[in-house]
Amino acid sequence: MIKIEHIHTCNWEAAIRGMRNPMNSWDKSDSGCGCSEYNPNMRCSACSFKPDYCGISNDHYILGPNDLKLALQLAKAGTDHGKFLRQIIFSCDITAPIYYWKEMDTYKVGTVRNSCSTMHKIMAKEFTVEDFSVDHMNALAKEEIQNTIKTLNVLRNTYIIAKDIEKKDYWYSIIQLLPSSYNQKSTWTANYEVLRNIYHARKNHKLDEWHEFCHMIEKLPYSELITEVRE
Repeated sequence: MIKIEHIHTCNWEAAIRGMRNPMNSWDKSDSGCGCSEYNPNMRCSACSFKPDYCGISNDHYILGPNDLKLALQLAKAGTDHGKFLRQIIFSCDITAPIYYWKEMDTYKVGTVRNSCSTMHKIMAKEFTVEDFSVDHMNALAKEEIQNTIKTLNVLRNTYIIAKDIEKKDYWYSIIQLLPSSYNQKSTWTANYEVLRNIYHARKNHKLDEWHEFCHMIEKLPYSELITEVRE
């Protein structure tokens, strides 16, 4: 299983402005904030009067036809020409099993992951089946995970009442016994170039978690910069 929450993109205005730096073509930019005054063929008043600063949230930034056409061309041309994608920031909260995070950690460059700590908070509550991804387990596997959960809780309860000198042994036993199906929540930050790499490498992966992550990417603002598919 995977749960993706608090999805956010930002820094669009700076990325598009920088995209036009190499050819000094800022006068051809036609993007602006998605306010009620926005006209698809011109910037909104906030952008027109203050071309170096957009006074409205970048969450509502709208790419004009000229900027979108150039962005698509540069994104398709490769990482050198499409480096403006690195300046479009993406963040979200992801709850997923450890076996998913092992693969997600392939993507280290241009990413930040701040996770809930199994080192510090693993003892904070009793283990339940909801703490694990069991959606594809057969009957035998589900029976085994229930046995594992019982053992984990015995170790946890013993840890709570153990003397300080003994606690580390029980803590280590839990950490080493913990299945890779254990769900961990992380706040994850990346950029559109990283998402582009992930999408094309993982969209046909055998793990359903990757399929769901790629479906999320397809719903992002201007996802065609990543997927190369225009609706």
